Amino acid sequence: MFARLLLGLLVVLYGAVAQAQAPSYQRDIQPIFTAKCVACHACYDSPCQLNLGSGDGAQRGFSKQPVYDGTRVRAQETTRLFLDAHDEAGWRRKGFHSVLSAADGQAALMARMLELGRSQPLEPNAKLPADLDISIGRKNSCALPEEFAAYAAKSAHGGMPFAVTGLTDGEYATLQRWLEQGAPVELAKLQPSASEQQQIRQWEDLLNAPSAREQLVSRWLYEHLFLAHLYFEGEGEGGHFYQLVRSRTPSGAPVDPIATRRPNGDPGTAFYYRLWPISDVIVHKTHITYPLSETRLARVRQLFFGSEWQAGPVPGYGAGHRANPFLTFAAIPPQARYQFMLDNAEYFVRTFIRGPVCRGQIATDVIRDNFWVLFQDPQHDLYLTDADYRDKTTPLLAMPGQFDELGELLGFWKRYQPKRNRYEKLRMQAYAEQPAEWAHIWTGNDNALLSIFRQHDSASVRKGLIGAVPQTLWWMDYPLLERTYYQLVVNFDVFGNVSHQGQTRLYFDLIRNGAELNFLRLLPAKSRQSILDSWYEQGGQLKLLLAYTSLDTQTPSKLMLEPGDPKQTLARQLLTRLAPINAVPDPLNRCLGTHCYRADQPLPLQQAEQALSRLSNRMAAGLPVVGQLPEATLLRIEYGSGQRELYSLLRNRAHSNVAFMFGEDWRYQPRRDTLTVYPGILSSYPNFLFNLDAREVTTFVAALERVRDGADFERIVERWGIRRSHPQFWFYFNDLSRYLEETDPLEAGVLDMNRYQNL
Repeated sequence: MFARLLLGLLVVLYGAVAQAQAPSYQRDIQPIFTAKCVACHACYDSPCQLNLGSGDGAQRGFSKQPVYDGTRVRAQETTRLFLDAHDEAGWRRKGFHSVLSAADGQAALMARMLELGRSQPLEPNAKLPADLDISIGRKNSCALPEEFAAYAAKSAHGGMPFAVTGLTDGEYATLQRWLEQGAPVELAKLQPSASEQQQIRQWEDLLNAPSAREQLVSRWLYEHLFLAHLYFEGEGEGGHFYQLVRSRTPSGAPVDPIATRRPNGDPGTAFYYRLWPISDVIVHKTHITYPLSETRLARVRQLFFGSEWQAGPVPGYGAGHRANPFLTFAAIPPQARYQFMLDNAEYFVRTFIRGPVCRGQIATDVIRDNFWVLFQDPQHDLYLTDADYRDKTTPLLAMPGQFDELGELLGFWKRYQPKRNRYEKLRMQAYAEQPAEWAHIWTGNDNALLSIFRQHDSASVRKGLIGAVPQTLWWMDYPLLERTYYQLVVNFDVFGNVSHQGQTRLYFDLIRNGAELNFLRLLPAKSRQSILDSWYEQGGQLKLLLAYTSLDTQTPSKLMLEPGDPKQTLARQLLTRLAPINAVPDPLNRCLGTHCYRADQPLPLQQAEQALSRLSNRMAAGLPVVGQLPEATLLRIEYGSGQRELYSLLRNRAHSNVAFMFGEDWRYQPRRDTLTVYPGILSSYPNFLFNLDAREVTTFVAALERVRDGADFERIVERWGIRRSHPQFWFYFNDLSRYLEETDPLEAGVLDMNRYQNL
């Protein structure tokens, strides 16, 4: 009896001590930020640049200067966390303000923002006030301490977490106690395991080898992997990722990164390539994984050093070298460069989407809402196989954007568009002697077939041919793939001005057209013009006439396709011929019989998928609810004993053409919108979430089919929707990350809720 009393007393005393103990940033604070804050405060699109994915970001604080500004006339100073400053003093000099420090007798800004949020709770699961702007393009106030009182007076619902169910009592108390105690932050740095350290040394030895050949290859590899979240395949620690950087210090010493504006900028000093641990929270929208291993290391050696070739002096870092990587790296066999990209094509296409743009209609409004991507086989890519053709075309492959004077936006058309068009004419003439056939489509691994979905100002890519046969397809060769990568990733400056961003957009438009024209070579010559015209309706015909090169309507295709609808025939044959490497058979969107579900799923999900398949591929003209749904809707379907599955409903918006930088609304054709139904999460930016039992799915689908107006749809939201104000919003939203961790842990990360709508 006495022992039990003593044990109880010890438990009470331990609890009291623990409660009085100062909160630990890593143990107590970062988990709250990860669960309730990082969904908005990560990457460059963090409101006020407040990034709460790490202690470094919390200490950096906020800035009134937004990163995304498509109208600025001058490029602004870069403010990349971990790179452009390394301590609080450095960030203060760059105009960042603390959210953690109390000043002038006032509590820290974070404390005041949390208090404001707590003082104005939202009505449970009700729509937000109509005058509360939650749009991605809203202008954030970013109030300084002396401006906060005025901000709070006019922004009753402007506290944190913003426009969403708030913190629990325990979370609020923990954060306030931490702030009252001075908000101490202990910075945690990831420590490589012994096996990782060994592999790091092997890769750094390769990348820092001294010969001219090795230096040139290392530079090319760095420019192609600088954005990757590198991990060690098989032997690495789960959740350990690394970034390839240029450092002033050699292997074995602490990394001292060199911060150039672009990865192909002049480092200005001697440097070493280093693998730098990533210590902040992994967020899905910037998580672009790339595997390293001894097998991959051997592959690099075989590709780049398995044949004899000579390298001259290592090229410089001037604008000419940045503009034309085909010339800069001409000494490296193009077969090696292209094959390296093909081996992990999904990674490279994903960099276009999750790369430095983070968000960006500047790039996404140049693409259709969904399309498939194929690649040209290296053995049948004339840029690789014909040295004379390569010598003629390499000077024409230079890309704009190196200079950002406003006049350059107009000068673009005088220099780069004619070069590109001369290249396309040379290309068309050369390929007229090599009609397309099935063997010309690369089928080396499951990266050979990709599907891309656009969600207005974001997009996603996934292996496999997903959804119904899309309106357009791309067939990319090495010059197309490499130019897209350099234009949208290496040379793109998210801090650049309107001229730089405009040049990027205009040239990417030409690249898209080139990929479309290349695909049309697969179809019968007589069918090409009418299909191309259907992609460029209305004003697009003017762009075809004035800006693009002519289409080859003479050279035959060796693919035996039915003349009535050759594109559909080609798609069907692709699905049949390439089934072994098609990563995702898709019975929900391409049902060939009566069983429109995945046969390997439990019965409740088979029945749910059978019902959901009724929504796919139907135009909004006949299914009006398509017009009510946002770009990316998630369905959380519960079944069995505590089990659940996630599905994505992606709205594919139709356009008469995507050939112009402005006026997208004029080209939008809403009655032709469709839905793609995908098992899993296919967007980093969910716009809304429905939660329902598997037994309700048939009723849910029937209700969607009956929707005729906004009032009908709102009744569905009231019954099954998880609004931002839902009392359990954070349980459901964070369960999305848990689902990713369970189903695809390597690719898992915190999703972004900046685009979660007020339905």
